[in-house]
Amino acid sequence: MNILVTGGAGFIGSNFLNLLVPRHPEHRFVNVDKLTYAANLSNLEGTAGRPNYALERVDIVDGAAVDDLFARTKPNMVVHFAAESHVDRSIHAPGTFIETNITGTFRLLEAFRALPKDQAVLFHHVSTDEVYGSLGPTGAFTEETPYDPSSPYSASKASSDHLVRAYHRTYGLPVKITNCSNNYGPYQFPEKLIPLMILNAIEGKRLPVYGKGENVRDWLYVDDHCEAIWTVIQKGAAGETYNIGGRSEKTNLEVVHAICELVASETGKPIRELLDLIHYVPDRPGHDLRYAIDPTKVMRECGFSPKESFETGLRKTVRFYLEHDRWVRDVRSGDYLAWIDKNYSRR
Repeated sequence: MNILVTGGAGFIGSNFLNLLVPRHPEHRFVNVDKLTYAANLSNLEGTAGRPNYALERVDIVDGAAVDDLFARTKPNMVVHFAAESHVDRSIHAPGTFIETNITGTFRLLEAFRALPKDQAVLFHHVSTDEVYGSLGPTGAFTEETPYDPSSPYSASKASSDHLVRAYHRTYGLPVKITNCSNNYGPYQFPEKLIPLMILNAIEGKRLPVYGKGENVRDWLYVDDHCEAIWTVIQKGAAGETYNIGGRSEKTNLEVVHAICELVASETGKPIRELLDLIHYVPDRPGHDLRYAIDPTKVMRECGFSPKESFETGLRKTVRFYLEHDRWVRDVRSGDYLAWIDKNYSRR
């Protein structure tokens, strides 16, 4: 089977490919990535040389390029990770989020719809719990929770979810959707909360926390998320949505304290010195107070349950950033982006 994985050089996509490509030599995995600032081919160093892996540098917003890609690679399945995902960036520059997350999904759906029916096996769309908006102090998102997005990012993902469902209902496309809680783990771009706090703590820099640090997120280790997606691909029902969560709610301040404790444990830095780096900053606009996923459906219908607790997953994550300082330097310095432009701009 030929499987197109969009956004496969990003955080979740690269972890997905690193897990699945070695495990399934019977499938051919094609990584489709524009290679923007948040993508990194060094995430895939152990996978790139395998015979069942290929890279295609394609902007999914470019309909002609997507059509050409489908004609050349003859996919049976699309696993769609590609998205602009950094909420703060969506507040400052929402246009790119509209183009990539909505128009890009539309271009992929159109190309998938044009495939012969016996070739098109599945369009799997990866989405977020942010489409549901904010919860009060109790309760959790289910697959029936009404959409109520708060940021340009979450609104663009909600739109893409609706497009995927519409193509299933209107055209009969075989689709599945997964909405996940906050991911963390290896290769996450350092704009996100957990890698930012880990690296700042290691380097003795301020740890900026929005508001009072009371916002609650449900955390899911990235390998567990990738296993869940593959499980839904194998066992989930066509046309269905599955919420994937870790049942691990933490306030942002609790997360930062846990990171300080682990960095202190792993490096020998005094814990008090790290805690003193916490610095409260004005809250961002439209910052949802609480997210929580009810994963009952995916556990019941697909047999999935996460392997990592927040504590074990966070320790693995801290150790990754401590042990991969070259990766961190390349991502932060801009040298990596210059290398990409030099080596791929004309391909």
